Amino acid sequence: MAGPLAHLKVLDLSRILAGPWAGQVFADFGAEVIKVERPERGDDTRHWGPPYLKDEQGNDTADAAYYLSANRGKKSVTVDITTEAGQELIKQLAARCDILLENYKVGGLKKYGLDYESIRAINPSVIYCSITGFGQTGPYKNRAGYDAMIQGMGGLMSITGVPEGHPGAGPQKVGVAVADLMTGMYAVSSVLAAVVHRQQTGVGQHIDLALLDTQVAWLANQAQNYLTSGKSPERQGTGHPNIVPYQAVPSKDGYFMLAVGNDDQFKRFCKIADIEQLADNPAYATNSARVVSREELIPQIEEATRQQCSAWWLEKLSDAHVPCGPINTLEEVFADPQVQARGMVVEQDHPEAGRVKTVRNPVIFSESVLDYQQAPPVLGQHTDEVLRNLLGKDEEQVSELRQNGIV
Repeated sequence: MAGPLAHLKVLDLSRILAGPWAGQVFADFGAEVIKVERPERGDDTRHWGPPYLKDEQGNDTADAAYYLSANRGKKSVTVDITTEAGQELIKQLAARCDILLENYKVGGLKKYGLDYESIRAINPSVIYCSITGFGQTGPYKNRAGYDAMIQGMGGLMSITGVPEGHPGAGPQKVGVAVADLMTGMYAVSSVLAAVVHRQQTGVGQHIDLALLDTQVAWLANQAQNYLTSGKSPERQGTGHPNIVPYQAVPSKDGYFMLAVGNDDQFKRFCKIADIEQLADNPAYATNSARVVSREELIPQIEEATRQQCSAWWLEKLSDAHVPCGPINTLEEVFADPQVQARGMVVEQDHPEAGRVKTVRNPVIFSESVLDYQQAPPVLGQHTDEVLRNLLGKDEEQVSELRQNGIV
């Protein structure tokens, strides 16, 4: 494997999105990631379709696009962990890995002898990352947690959506599972911090990571707005709670995003829009004033932006260094020359589809080369390879495990 983490081995016992997303980042960065799945069925997201990946004849394969999004670069191994023989295999793998990711319910792996204390007994330096909905402690620790409900409980939906009193008002969830994704990213950063700690001390540790904690943590300025003022922020649609104008605005033929970040940019926008009187008005001249006067100001801006097409605005405002942008469909995103120039789509060989496209990791290292050769694996694709090469099993032993339904 290439990449800065090529010296690390990760045992990924997680399913769905948060844990697998973390595992995919580790794989992108070069770690050997062994994804353990249930025999025959595998990760639930393999079946979360349509759409499904097509084979070379154009027929649906067994793998949904959802699964493909979070499992590139991994080795799929099927093990029945409900059996003693399966548990022994996991322990053997864990003894040879640096990191273990899991997202079972609190205490769910203890009955199999695969909890942190049990794994630490055989690998004292292991970094064991547990991802749950609500964490290992607290009154909700035994509850199941899924992204949409966490977006609601964690406050994100209360600040996302059309404001009250406007058509279509009401809370909205974000269009991708951001609580899961952010938890996955926190998993990566916390595990790497634990790797540094282990390098300095020789000691591994258990990481307790909760979706709800993560959602609360990354409310960022909105959380701080509440803690500072004591007032819960309200939904602003596409608007910004602390900057005005900073939202989608109508044009003659659609909408575009206007992102005025300071007073000088506001003056330049007003000049282009032929509403210079607004920039000279003390009620709108500063950002603080514009935030206070948002309800009066925005309709005047929208009246001006409706006079020209989106393309006109994007050209004129960009030339004047006023931040703005189109509101693209995903088709338009992947056709964008900047996205294409940055190589955001990568292709890998796939045993059933021939080639499969995925979205590359956004990180570009100056010295480390990232290798995107391994496509998201089909179920159990690497079982024999891992059993032989990592655990030293011979043909007879692998055959016996298969006959007994352990793998």
